[in-house]
Amino acid sequence: MNIISASRRTDIPAFYMPWFMHRLKAGSVDYPNPFGGQLCTVSLRAEDVHSIVFWSKYYGNFLPYIEELTQSGYGFYCHYTITGMPRALEPHVPDWQQAVRAFVEMTARTSPRRIQWRFDPIVFTDALDRNFYIERFRQLARELEGSTYRCYFSFASYYGKVERRLRQSGIQFYDPPLEEKMALVEDMADVADEHGIKLYACCQDALVMGRVQKAHCIDGDLLAELFPDRPLTARPRPTREQCGCIASRDIGMYDTCLYGCVYCYANQSHQAALDRFRQHTLEGVTLVNISDDVSGGEIGLVEASL
Repeated sequence: MNIISASRRTDIPAFYMPWFMHRLKAGSVDYPNPFGGQLCTVSLRAEDVHSIVFWSKYYGNFLPYIEELTQSGYGFYCHYTITGMPRALEPHVPDWQQAVRAFVEMTARTSPRRIQWRFDPIVFTDALDRNFYIERFRQLARELEGSTYRCYFSFASYYGKVERRLRQSGIQFYDPPLEEKMALVEDMADVADEHGIKLYACCQDALVMGRVQKAHCIDGDLLAELFPDRPLTARPRPTREQCGCIASRDIGMYDTCLYGCVYCYANQSHQAALDRFRQHTLEGVTLVNISDDVSGGEIGLVEASL
């Protein structure tokens, strides 16, 4: 039985849920291997899927499908990224208050154990320093108290295309020394303790200390706890250095997320993602209509429907 990751490469819950549900009914999905492009196929039949791990910055479009997923026999948990960064870095992401409301609603319909908060990535700039992040973290932790028990975090990785995009955007960014990162993480741990939340460092073992555990974003122990009636045999399979994940099949495709985050490793450009999105169809029917001018809009708020 496979664990399905949906997806590190794009935002399926925000933009592609009708397509995803259609693929569940069809019983399989094809996706391109990002290292070579060959087409891969994986079964999505309930008897072949141990569980699904969803990733998104906004789950408003996911809410209508929770009952159907559960009744169809699919177990799942969700990574929900809320950072509250300014539009300069997250130009089309819903504001954090809107995201929090959907987060709380998700918990009400599932469980705090199944909705994992991600404060990720942390990008230091001339305007966003330790003070900004601890204050934003404090705001979010206060709002999410009781709705989640975990927070996964990491500091940004500056891949070549990410650096180029940041520079083209005129953002003065820097990678702080380990001591500065540790100081912020200690502050975050104090806040997290106040709100019943445990911190998990993603792919950054130097920050695993005391109250901070190593992240396993595809977490075999958590899946076994959530779904004890489903035997789990997956082995560790890191996706990058210091990753703690077990094996999963990620069904996403790069250059398809519309949020346009400047720090994102999964898109070459926002325009490429827009072009692919506009070409995306489900049996010839466009999933979502979006305007040509999305430069300042929260485009993830549009409801995807058939």
